[in-house]
Amino acid sequence: MATDSAKKEAKAVPGEISKLRIRVRAYEHKILDASVKQIIDTAARFDVKAVGPIPLPTEIKKYTVNRSTFVHKDAREQFEMRMHKRVIDILNPGPKIIEALTNLSLPSGVNVDVKMM
Repeated sequence: MATDSAKKEAKAVPGEISKLRIRVRAYEHKILDASVKQIIDTAARFDVKAVGPIPLPTEIKKYTVNRSTFVHKDAREQFEMRMHKRVIDILNPGPKIIEALTNLSLPSGVNVDVKMM
C-alpha cells in the first residue's frame, strides 16, 4: 500500500509544471558561469528552490588541418572547440519565475534550452 500512496504523490496535476530543466551551453566557461549565476539569483529572488548548476561533460570537437597545401603531408595542425555545459533544475516554478526567466538578458554566445517536466 505504500507504493499506492507514493504514486499519488508523484502524480502531478495536469497543466501544472513540477520542474523546469534549464540547459545552458557556451564556448567560454567564464560567460557560462556568469549566466548561470544570473539564473540562480533570479530563482533565489522569487524564493524558488534551484538545484545546480550541475556541470556536464565538455564536448570537444577536434579538427586536423594540413599546414601545407601540396607537400609536407606530415606537417599538420590541430584545432579544437570546447562546448561547456551546465544544467539547472528549478522545482515548482510559478508563472512569475517563468516570466522573469524569459525576460532575462543573457550575454551573446550563450545557448539556453528550457524543458518543462
